[in-house]
Amino acid sequence: MKFESTPPRTHGFRETLLCQGLILPIQESSAMSANKTALVISAHSADFVWRAGGAIALHKKRGFDVTVVCLSYGERGESAKLWKQAGMTLDKVKTERRREAENAAKALDVHDIQFFDVGDYPLDLGRETKDRMVDVIRSVQPNWMMSHSKWDPYNTDHMNTTQFALETRMIAQAWGHNPGQKVLGAPQLYLFEPHQTEQMEWRPNVFLDITEVWDKKWAAIQAMQGQEHLWHFYQNVAENRANHFKRNSGGQSGGRDCKYAEGFQTVFPQTVDELV
Repeated sequence: MKFESTPPRTHGFRETLLCQGLILPIQESSAMSANKTALVISAHSADFVWRAGGAIALHKKRGFDVTVVCLSYGERGESAKLWKQAGMTLDKVKTERRREAENAAKALDVHDIQFFDVGDYPLDLGRETKDRMVDVIRSVQPNWMMSHSKWDPYNTDHMNTTQFALETRMIAQAWGHNPGQKVLGAPQLYLFEPHQTEQMEWRPNVFLDITEVWDKKWAAIQAMQGQEHLWHFYQNVAENRANHFKRNSGGQSGGRDCKYAEGFQTVFPQTVDELV
């Protein structure tokens, strides 16, 4: 899932996306690698597909190396279809969910996918797991990060993953943590869309047009055989967000056409050279 590097950017912060451009805003950092980078932290092995698959595939086309970390396989709480089969075991479920996630990652052109296998329902996110995540963050040096909504009473694995992402981002910025490693800058954390937005206190302020890579996201969605019941739900979500993209890009007064989109909520202020 590697791809050839692209030349580094030679200008400062680039304003894009908000209903005009096709990539998320990124910030330069002194630790910039030859390729632009991004990091998606997924509670379970399918979350990155439903909620950020379009962003991943689109940014690959824009020259990003996108790393995905799956904290678990969703083996206990997100694999009911498999558990209903006779003779199913935990190891069999993990193997199948990993196979699905790897196939989805290939469909999305993910640069690197890692499986922490810390269990689910609940996740084990202790200090050892945090230190491991910090090592990944500092190695990737992401221009931006993604994870779940801050609140999810239906699935606390999701909101605990976001708290985990915030804490490990903070630790990665600490000069006194493992001195000698490259310290992290200040990448934006984008919160991708939860399953029931009206219950999650999630309010999108970024809509990303993923129309040109929808075929890749749809192929990745179909790779998740263990949760087939969600395929068309997330197709409908993408179509609905496309309508919001069109409305916020000008609507009937010159708005840009869009068939599929993803929504995100930003955590931190953005620094820009001019308003768009």
